[in-house]
Amino acid sequence: MARADPIDADGLARLRLIRTASVGPVSYRQLLRRFGSAQAALDAIPDLAGRGGGRTPFIPSLADVEREANRVAASGAYYLFNGRDLYPALLAEADDAPPVLIAAGDLSLLGRPTVAMVGARNASAAAVRFARQLAYDLAMLGHVVVSGLARGIDTAAHQGALATGTIGVVAGGIDIFYPPENEALQRDMMTRGLVLSEQPPGTEPHARHFPSRNRIIAGLAQGTVVVEAAPKSGSLITARLAADYGRDVMAVPGSPLDPRAQGCNQLIREGATLVQSAADVAEALGPFGQNHVAAPAPDFAAAASGDIGDQERRVIVTLLGPSPVAIDELVRQSGMPPAAVHIILLELELAGRLARHAGARVSLDE
Repeated sequence: MARADPIDADGLARLRLIRTASVGPVSYRQLLRRFGSAQAALDAIPDLAGRGGGRTPFIPSLADVEREANRVAASGAYYLFNGRDLYPALLAEADDAPPVLIAAGDLSLLGRPTVAMVGARNASAAAVRFARQLAYDLAMLGHVVVSGLARGIDTAAHQGALATGTIGVVAGGIDIFYPPENEALQRDMMTRGLVLSEQPPGTEPHARHFPSRNRIIAGLAQGTVVVEAAPKSGSLITARLAADYGRDVMAVPGSPLDPRAQGCNQLIREGATLVQSAADVAEALGPFGQNHVAAPAPDFAAAASGDIGDQERRVIVTLLGPSPVAIDELVRQSGMPPAAVHIILLELELAGRLARHAGARVSLDE
């Protein structure tokens, strides 16, 4: 069983950085690329936030993150930092990949072919049975099934693949069991499978955590299979995130008379692969890693904050508003180099004035 290394000084600095207010996944990666280390990025935050027109965000102390690290270790879990250790390669390709994951269980599962399976919490008995069998069949073909440890389809998927290894992504802390009836399953997966969390231990899951959890499920897998989903469900969010990441989207068709099948049927109409068996999934995915080569990271260090004047900052702020706009559009309309635009956006985010949205879009948050 693969194991992660204990957290070191660089890991503690990285943890301080991601737990800093106003630092999200995108700004975290930009800061590391720009300054070379987490400690150097921490030292630079006050100046960057000031240039963005705000106060220095709260930065946790070393003692704060050491307490968190001790709690993680006490639960038998490990940190996986993006760009280090055993962080999952497919997930690392996503621009909004979590800077750090907390993992409990068999880390070797992260190196095997993965497929996500999601669906309705209030699933029909037939769909639950189908999902359990499909997960079992996929596991027999060598795939690791990823899901969200929710009621319904998620639970069935984990149960079907548990014998050979399955990955569950929870919305709260690694030590929180939600829903409560899945505590035994989650504990079992922490030894026979793998459980991942983005949140610090002790975090109770709230509504805002579930979309973040869904992006991890989609990012971990070569493809996502949806089994029963309403048109505006979280499962469809996961499927659309998978499509945004360039991964395969698959759906199990259902009766047009059942509202729980409308989301899947809609996905198929939009081009998702129709799935009736594990063989269909395997055919859609093809050889592991065949179509997923990480793109080179943008060069955010090509310009320095000191080289950007107040006039350039005013141009970007003027172009921004409460409605999300694509960063590429800001580059086009401003006529500024992409690196300069990214730096200004980073300054605004650290100052608490910028919100980031899916699809590399941003808006003012004032």
